[in-house]
Amino acid sequence: MSTMRIQEPGPRPVCDEREVYEALLALDGARVLELGCGAAQKTRAIAEAHPSASILALEVDVIQHQKNLRLGDLPNVTFGLGGAEEIPAADGSFDRVLLFRSLHHVPTARLDRALAEIRRVLRPGGLAYVSEPVFAGAFNEIIRLFHDEQAVREEAFAALQRAVAAGALELVTQRFFDTPTLYADFAEFEARMLNVTHTQHRLSPELHALVKARFEAHLTPSGARFETPVRVDLLRRPA
Repeated sequence: MSTMRIQEPGPRPVCDEREVYEALLALDGARVLELGCGAAQKTRAIAEAHPSASILALEVDVIQHQKNLRLGDLPNVTFGLGGAEEIPAADGSFDRVLLFRSLHHVPTARLDRALAEIRRVLRPGGLAYVSEPVFAGAFNEIIRLFHDEQAVREEAFAALQRAVAAGALELVTQRFFDTPTLYADFAEFEARMLNVTHTQHRLSPELHALVKARFEAHLTPSGARFETPVRVDLLRRPA
């Protein structure tokens, strides 16, 4: 594929992201690095589905990292504190590098360094799986009221394009899909989106009320369901 696209108009398939990464990546027995593992939901899913894989899961948020260290039931996972700009691993250490919606959180000035680091720690022929939220959709319209990520997502995509254009990484394929998310109520939305430790969201009472009203417009007796568009860029370190 010669042209990278930041988004693709619908309709797109609706699926859980697990279906996508399982279709694109061979993970059994793989040496895996996850960058920006957050609360380790995907770390857990991969570790339990692929017990022969060895996983280093890095997180930059100290508070979340301390919580991750208390997870004692994932014997094939090592949790570490660190980010993509300075990966604490030797050259060619990994078969797979995974970034689940985390690349755009890297400071803009350090994106090129982060991708150089990803290339460095991948073995020749190893794959980098980078999923990023597409700046579109009803859920995005709520989030952008207090946390507009359009610019940083565009910068992250531009950095990927530069890495491919320079030959540091090869584009294998892109995938576009919508992933469903369900919130039982606004309290759950607050806990998952507003009260996170990696980003301080300080909303005025007026803005908080607007966000709540926009969210509750989507509420049904079974909760609020959103379908969020996602792009996956699958990249390979040249052999």
